[in-house]
Amino acid sequence: MPGHVQHAMSTVVLTIGPAHTLRQAARLMSARRVGAAVVLDPDTSGLGILTERDILDSLGAGQDPDRERAHDHTTNDVVFATPDWTLEAAAEAMTRGGFRHLIVLDEREAVGILSVRDIVRTWSDRRVPAAPEPTEEIAV
Repeated sequence: MPGHVQHAMSTVVLTIGPAHTLRQAARLMSARRVGAAVVLDPDTSGLGILTERDILDSLGAGQDPDRERAHDHTTNDVVFATPDWTLEAAAEAMTRGGFRHLIVLDEREAVGILSVRDIVRTWSDRRVPAAPEPTEEIAV
């Protein structure tokens, strides 16, 4: 059913370690064209998330992206979604929590990331009729 997380999420999951610098994280996120990275701490087996906003906040505070580590900017109290969540439930969780990305877990494994943009794109595709094909005008 197209109204579920599994149909809207990005399956490109960038995973980084807590010791990555913010510059390294930003380069990887930019190269993969994603707005968030899953931060996996092997010492705690915990998952966190580092978003473009976290990097922007650090830069705005004048911090050095070559010295700042992902660990210090990671959100660890993450709300996770499952592939069978409805997009409505995901949107409600994001609105209630004030965040724009959800890590999608299936059997405790990160299988995707859902962003607000993914939800909007999916809803727009469902609700907006396709534009008519342009017609070719022939000058006489």
